[in-house]
Amino acid sequence: MDWSSYTTGYKAFLKIEKSLSKNSVTAYLSDLDKLKAFLDVRNLDLKPEEITYDILKDFLVWVNELGMNPRSQARLVSGIRSFFRYLLIDERITEDPASLLEAPRPGRKLPVVLSIEEIDRIIAAIDLSKNEGHRNKAIIETLYSCGLRVSELIELKITNLNFSEGFIKVTGKGSKERLVPISEKAIIEIEYYFSQFRTHINPVKGSENIVFLNRRGSKLTRVMIFNIVRDLCMKSGIKKNVSPHTFRHSFATHLVEGGADLRAVQEMLGHESILTTEIYTHLDREYLKDVMFRFHPRSQKGKAKSTGRIKKSGLPE
Repeated sequence: MDWSSYTTGYKAFLKIEKSLSKNSVTAYLSDLDKLKAFLDVRNLDLKPEEITYDILKDFLVWVNELGMNPRSQARLVSGIRSFFRYLLIDERITEDPASLLEAPRPGRKLPVVLSIEEIDRIIAAIDLSKNEGHRNKAIIETLYSCGLRVSELIELKITNLNFSEGFIKVTGKGSKERLVPISEKAIIEIEYYFSQFRTHINPVKGSENIVFLNRRGSKLTRVMIFNIVRDLCMKSGIKKNVSPHTFRHSFATHLVEGGADLRAVQEMLGHESILTTEIYTHLDREYLKDVMFRFHPRSQKGKAKSTGRIKKSGLPE
């Protein structure tokens, strides 16, 4: 079973026509690898155009039996649908066997959110005596102030910083650019990092325009940002499952709780659909219920445990 010509064409379709990031392309190709693995296990020597709806249903049963959770299955179905849509567009098939494929409906899991006090504790845990200390402080402030994805942070360019206007230009998913306001605290930390440390680093070729560099002059990796956040959480004694993305969730949640317009939050986050942004209104409702249950005299849950949510919130001044 040789699928190389199909995967090569599909990869080009995802990169060029869909303008997907490298990570997204890798994820979609991984979905295809799972389908090929299933065919191998079942000894089905089939080309993509020979795959039927019934085979795809059996494939989903197979991944479910392997223990894949509903959320991962839903993402997998999305990837398989994408591949067969490509085959249809490329006229390799005349009917799409994945068009009626149904994914399990995963429960909507509320993301982990940090309080302002917890964010302050993380920042306070940074060792500013080390050369990378002020860089790491600028990173945390930027993640929280602007609600950036990790990929957006590590690709942030010097020429896209417009501090005089209070904005930065960010390249998000699908190479889409957007303007995001940046707080005064984040500006101060970035400027200090540049004046005291960044100017003394010799960037390697290709990283001259990158804001955050390692000591060797290369741009940071996703893993390095994850490690920075993990180590700071350990030092500050925070037990939550925190990742760099948690600062993005906290940014959006604090804005919504503070009364920000959902459309404005959608624009700042770079969400294509406002349905994605609406998760933060659910978070807000959970907070309001918690307040009512704890403080209303008629509440049957007046002595319920606090979720630890903050009373007041907002972006750094």
